[in-house]
Amino acid sequence: MSEAVASPPDHASRGSRRRSREFALQALYQWLVNADDAADLCMQAKDKPEFRRADGAYFEILVRGVLTHAEQLHAALQPFLDRPAKQLSPVEHALLLLGAFELTVAVDVPYRVAINEAIELAKLYGGTDGHKYVNGVLDKLASQARPGETKKR
Repeated sequence: MSEAVASPPDHASRGSRRRSREFALQALYQWLVNADDAADLCMQAKDKPEFRRADGAYFEILVRGVLTHAEQLHAALQPFLDRPAKQLSPVEHALLLLGAFELTVAVDVPYRVAINEAIELAKLYGGTDGHKYVNGVLDKLASQARPGETKKR
């Protein structure tokens, strides 16, 4: 997964990126549960009135990117999971895919931001200790995927 994905211009506010990740989480959850395709997932999200406060371009990058790279993302995550990904809750599974995408493909996102955003979404939508699991897995992946960046801790 060496190809980097360009993010939208920097004028996108931090809040709109967080909303984009939140909508991406919802779309990926739906994909994991119902196997909907990217076009349907994107259209359904964009139909929601609150979507206008999200960065639509970044949302599309996330959803289409995760779906395109799902096999590679699963392979990158599996060594750090304590069970097969299909046995994870759909929320934690979707968040791990989203975080893995930002850590391995959308490398312009600082690794700490990618991990922190996944943790915050896990606290909102995941199980009681889901955020701890997401943090542990993504932290290990970050050490492998971005060794130069994580050594500066």
